Amino acid sequence: MKSATEYLWFETRQPREYINITPDVAEVVEKSGVQEGFVLVSAMHITAGLYVNDAEEGIIRDIDEMLERLAPKGPDYHHHRTGEQNADAHLKSLLIHHEVIVPITEGALDLGPWQQIYYAEFDGQRRKRVVVKVIGE
Repeated sequence: MKSATEYLWFETRQPREYINITPDVAEVVEKSGVQEGFVLVSAMHITAGLYVNDAEEGIIRDIDEMLERLAPKGPDYHHHRTGEQNADAHLKSLLIHHEVIVPITEGALDLGPWQQIYYAEFDGQRRKRVVVKVIGE
């Protein structure tokens, strides 16, 4: 069994951003030498998430608008009483989830024809990171 761990760093410029990290994850998988296994990709922040979906601007906007409807910015959340103002970002992270697991087959990510891995930032404009852990043979 082989394993490899790398960290991806992001300096986000917007409060909310959706970043396609598929090429970065594929590079980590290739360098690992794993031919058959899995890669875990996990956001290391409580106001970010990861998901697999289409790399099409319309669906990215639809995802963003859905999350804003479900966890809108601004309401009087309990978390705001602690001095923070980012409760919506925490809730959006829970809705998206903080990690994805993708199979590796013949040394490459085994994604469907339109699938891409996205890092979703909900409380940006600062440095953030993702851990990429490859495990397999």
